[in-house]
Amino acid sequence: MSGRVPVAGESDALRDVLGQNEVLVEVMERAAALALPGWYVTAGCLFQTVWNVVTGRPPTNGIKDYDLFYFDRSDLSWAAEDAVIRAGREVFGGLPGEVEIRNEARVHLWYEAKFGVACPPYVSTEAAIDSFAATTCCLGVRLEPGGAWSVYAPHGLSDVFDLVVRPNPVLAPREVYEAKAARWKSEWPELTVLPWPG
Repeated sequence: MSGRVPVAGESDALRDVLGQNEVLVEVMERAAALALPGWYVTAGCLFQTVWNVVTGRPPTNGIKDYDLFYFDRSDLSWAAEDAVIRAGREVFGGLPGEVEIRNEARVHLWYEAKFGVACPPYVSTEAAIDSFAATTCCLGVRLEPGGAWSVYAPHGLSDVFDLVVRPNPVLAPREVYEAKAARWKSEWPELTVLPWPG
């Protein structure tokens, strides 16, 4: 696993804040029951929960969906991923929020058609998280057996708690970053959005 794992105090603070989003906690508990390989709940539902709590908003404010990534290269067919997505619909049924499930081992098969740039095959879920358009997005959390929280945060958590959106120009094109940042800034005007480099 690459990247910097947050110090214990940062991880504890993150858990305390994320625990205020009851939908997120339920998604994590149900995701653990699915036992998908290399799974994480990731991206917007995490950092947006932090932004909401830090700025005094309801924890679920502005959260469009809950991303659940896993990594299984044993079968890269759409049918295999779709079977997991359909199983997820059953597991996550009744929640007041959509759970979007994606096998990160398959991303290279469709990424270029959607975003206009080639994506090399990922080697892990962590590698996929590393490539998000903003460093703030590079965050994953899962429940381990026994209930411990595992946090993956290759850029640490300072920007997340400080409401800083910083570009991560490793894969996603500039226009993807700028579109996301503009949408986030409209919902959370307290954000500091840093410009794309160059």
